[in-house]
Amino acid sequence: MSDYLIGQKRDSYFSAAQEDRCAPRTRITIPGMLRMSGARAVQTVVHDLSVSGFCAAAVVRVHPGTVCWLTLPGLEALQAEVIWWDNSLVGCAFDNLLSPIVHDNILARWRGDHMYRTVS
Repeated sequence: MSDYLIGQKRDSYFSAAQEDRCAPRTRITIPGMLRMSGARAVQTVVHDLSVSGFCAAAVVRVHPGTVCWLTLPGLEALQAEVIWWDNSLVGCAFDNLLSPIVHDNILARWRGDHMYRTVS
């Protein structure tokens, strides 16, 4: 498949990722570790993140309903459930929503904008 078609497919995914979600997702690139239930952790890259879930690289096919744990640098493992897998990408919903403060701090760290949400 040409680089142009791959780029188009990824762009269409990212557009669709904003539809029918309980929270907006932010495109980002964060290295992490992803462990599926009953398997060893593998390196991954998180491609988008929201308070309710994420999309990450997953080369091996993963079935919806699989429990997994995402570990990002400096954070404890976050439990999630696989919602979909398509062409080496996996979409997962966190079991517990991320705190908006934690979410914003992750984005600020990896985007470099250093905007932090505070508790009133």
